[in-house]
Amino acid sequence: MAAGKAKRPGAVRKAGSKKGPKVGTGGHSRKALEGKGPTPKAEDRSYHVAAKRKAAAAAASRSPQRPAGKGVQAGRRTGGGRSSTHEMVAGRNSVLEALRADIPATSLYLASRLEQDDRTKEILQIAVERNVNLLEVTRTELDRLTDGAIHQGVALQVPPYEYADLDDLLDAAAASGRAPLIVALDQITDPRNLGAVLRSAAAFGAHGVLVPERRAAQMTAAAWKVSAGAAARLPVARVTNLVRALEEARKAGCFVVGLDAGGETTIDALPFSTDPLVLVVGSEGKGLARLVRETCDAITSIEIDAATESLNAGVAAGIALYEVARTRRNA
Repeated sequence: MAAGKAKRPGAVRKAGSKKGPKVGTGGHSRKALEGKGPTPKAEDRSYHVAAKRKAAAAAASRSPQRPAGKGVQAGRRTGGGRSSTHEMVAGRNSVLEALRADIPATSLYLASRLEQDDRTKEILQIAVERNVNLLEVTRTELDRLTDGAIHQGVALQVPPYEYADLDDLLDAAAASGRAPLIVALDQITDPRNLGAVLRSAAAFGAHGVLVPERRAAQMTAAAWKVSAGAAARLPVARVTNLVRALEEARKAGCFVVGLDAGGETTIDALPFSTDPLVLVVGSEGKGLARLVRETCDAITSIEIDAATESLNAGVAAGIALYEVARTRRNA
């Protein structure tokens, strides 16, 4: 018997395993080669943080707002900060003084289980007489409404002040039959100074006060209180640009006189006193800004003792307004 060659392990060839070129794709995977189109926006990709934020915002807009507390309207304040439309006066003494000064008020917030004293009794009495809304809230809610201020369980909501325009002040002067007298404030940031100027302006026959919109004191509860009621009688106009407003006043026929150190004249010889006049008062430290000073027709100064560096803006305005009133009365 002829001996055959021994087969090597693994040498068995299976049927259909003939070596040769493999079949190509032949178009069978053409879809796999096609693009997927433009990349979706971040907010349209469910896994992206932008999409999650969008979904959360949509859900918040659909859900009703949580009540802010017993008797408190929700949605008036956002982010725990001050209301964009109202001011809160906090503390028993501050609230009582505000009510005594007839500051306009919309709501009086009282903490639950408030321990009463003579101040709270008078606060409640005045609030009831003036038909101010009385709202009871938790101390936690009162902390939020007052931005963490020391409120002693009492807070007063003051509505936004309604500012006038420069034209309103000029119209008021025309209606009075007297030469316009307007007080403009430059770089004065303390609302108490604004209140003091308002008080003097009302006392000496001014037709209104002009304040810049930015970097200046505004009509807050503090300004209203110091004005001792003058804020209810004398309009305050707010302008975007003080220099531009002064130029408009000059075009309307007014002279502009600045009150600052190093003036050409002293207050006892204040120029243009009997003419239509805008008196510009600068801050105690900085005085008048350069552009404001250059816009003035004249600069006048108040002579003071050398030991005193400067006068408070409210005091300086009162002295200047008295001189204008005296000159006009004797003219």
